[in-house]
Amino acid sequence: MINENLNEYPLGTAGANMVPDVPVYNLNDSLELVEEELLHNSCEYCTMDYIYFTNSKNILKGVISIKNLVKARDKSLPASKIMVEDIVTVTPDTGQERVVYLALSNGLKSIPVVDEEGKLMGAVPYDTILQIFNQEVQRDIFNFGGIFHRVGDEYTSIHSSATHMFRSRIPWLIIGVVGGTLAASLIAQFEELLSSFIALASFIPVMVYMSDAAGAQTEALIIRSMALDTKLNVRKYLTREIVVATALAMVSGAFAALLAYLTRQNLILGFIIFLALFFSIIASVSINTFAPLILRRFNYDPALATGPLATIFSDIATLAIYLAVAMTLLHNT
Repeated sequence: MINENLNEYPLGTAGANMVPDVPVYNLNDSLELVEEELLHNSCEYCTMDYIYFTNSKNILKGVISIKNLVKARDKSLPASKIMVEDIVTVTPDTGQERVVYLALSNGLKSIPVVDEEGKLMGAVPYDTILQIFNQEVQRDIFNFGGIFHRVGDEYTSIHSSATHMFRSRIPWLIIGVVGGTLAASLIAQFEELLSSFIALASFIPVMVYMSDAAGAQTEALIIRSMALDTKLNVRKYLTREIVVATALAMVSGAFAALLAYLTRQNLILGFIIFLALFFSIIASVSINTFAPLILRRFNYDPALATGPLATIFSDIATLAIYLAVAMTLLHNT
């Protein structure tokens, strides 16, 4: 048996997950001796999926499965005659994700852990490998959905309580109510303008919807990108988003302006819609791109907070741009 202090290894490594008490014998021991010793000492081992064989210096040389040991007909043979010498091993500092990958890709029930000299230290057993696999799959699923771990494992668990999830989400919705009130107050400052040109008011829902839709697309894409690539090149990503946002703003603005002109037969209204929507979409895309990055920087969950926060900032910006463009063009007309 092998005695190692497992507390010295960082969490998430093979060393922290291995068990030291595994069946270890000399490669020259007979199969009969090994089988007798296993029956006598079985209660002392943490795992018995495989039997490991070392030389006099404790360097791992081969492995035999319990199945192959039982199937062997000539028990007088030394272990070296039937043991597998091409062994998949890891070192104590190997990441636990790598351990799971090696076990699954090679069809192994446990993975031996060796030091830099090849000396056997222990093994990561099958049940531990399954636990790690379950944790990693759950983490990957939540990350793919854009849920990051500042909120903690309690939130990112299907077993989270309704009370905890309520407390996690309600503050951002309250911020949305406050922001909506501010947006309403902003519109109230332009009542005279809207009453003199009532068509402007009828296009407010269009302006807000279009900027929110473009922002929602951007938000979903960047959160997914952040989840899939923890080392996301922010500068390159932002450059691409600005180019895409400009193109989207041009096409959407032109289409909305055309519809405004055709439905209201007013050229100045169409021009207002085009300019306002052009700048609004660019502003919304920028807000929804930077918001997740800033929230993650301050250790808030982007998937949880970006929606309510970025939406209200985007709405206020859209209304401000729309009304400012309308007031400027109508004043100069």
